Amino acid sequence: MKSDPKQMLILIAGPYRSGTGDDPVLIRKNLNDMTEMALKVYEKGHMPLIGEWFTLPMIEAAGSSKTGDEIFNRYFHPVSVQLVGFCDAVLRIGGPSAGADEMVQTGLKNGKRIFMSLSEIPELG
Repeated sequence: MKSDPKQMLILIAGPYRSGTGDDPVLIRKNLNDMTEMALKVYEKGHMPLIGEWFTLPMIEAAGSSKTGDEIFNRYFHPVSVQLVGFCDAVLRIGGPSAGADEMVQTGLKNGKRIFMSLSEIPELG
């Protein structure tokens, strides 16, 4: 007997700075891609989470003056990786990204479900 799927908190892991040369327009596109995927995850009945929703305000409050400075680096990946522990699953999207890959590996080490596409996520209804 198959159990009914349950609502999950799913971390969206995708590139943020990777491949952008720190161009703000390209970074914004990457964030928009993650946000659009978050909406699709929500529409499937789950709660999406993007690490940048937490890290970017923290980085600003800590006094970072530019992407990639010491303050940025102190918070950006460590906070996102820590968030994996609070999630049920990780959804890996987009192209190459060492940070997103680290979140997937952290999820695997902690027994989280790993999804490589939206279609793998069960729809609640």
